[in-house]
Amino acid sequence: MIRKETDTGQIHMNKAIHILLIEDDKNVSTYTTTTLENSGYKVTAAFSGKEGLGLTASLCPDILLLDLGLPDMDGCEVIRQIRSWHDSSRLPILVISARTREEEKVNALELGADDYLTKPFGNAELIARIRTSLRHRHPEMQRKVYRAKDLEIDFEKHRIRLAGAEIHLTQIEYQLLTLLAENSGRVLTYHHLIRTIWGPYADSNNQILRVNMANIRRKIEQNPAQPVYVFTEIGIGYRMLENEAV
Repeated sequence: MIRKETDTGQIHMNKAIHILLIEDDKNVSTYTTTTLENSGYKVTAAFSGKEGLGLTASLCPDILLLDLGLPDMDGCEVIRQIRSWHDSSRLPILVISARTREEEKVNALELGADDYLTKPFGNAELIARIRTSLRHRHPEMQRKVYRAKDLEIDFEKHRIRLAGAEIHLTQIEYQLLTLLAENSGRVLTYHHLIRTIWGPYADSNNQILRVNMANIRRKIEQNPAQPVYVFTEIGIGYRMLENEAV
């Protein structure tokens, strides 16, 4: 279930956003729905995979929150079916599940989920993940600058600064860092990063990716062993600190 938090003052209010929640536990569904509605979102709840697929097709929600442990089918099958629809590529899918195995997280992300949030989680974290997933799927919500702490990336000018000093990266390092920055707050799997940067036929061995990420960290992190910008999701991939630019 969702872990309760008292401070939700940073939650964004957006009554235009319609969320479809597919969650078979009615207590969790009711609490999540109430939390989201109190934060200004419109919510429709489904309690099975079949019902959720039908509502996805008929309602065209802005984002889907999906539990994997459904009574009639695995949530990964719901992702698979939705992503097979020609008009569903921009529907953000945020998995909310008690499953913690790395293989299951990777599978959901590779099938097309935008993010994976493990239960229990806090209200503020849920809202932040919703915002991130929406921004990644809708280009009009993308930002032209990444800014967090002392790091700034200007995507249009191809310029990176750390505490005001320009940082020089190789072409591959720049492509990796900007890909993570454009998807800040979201976990990108090793396979996705390798496929995007080196192409669909690249060796799936993670070593070349790890070497480049180590080089990036040496250039942007004060202590590469304790990164504050690029985090490793062990066994899954990498995640970059959320963009603070407004």
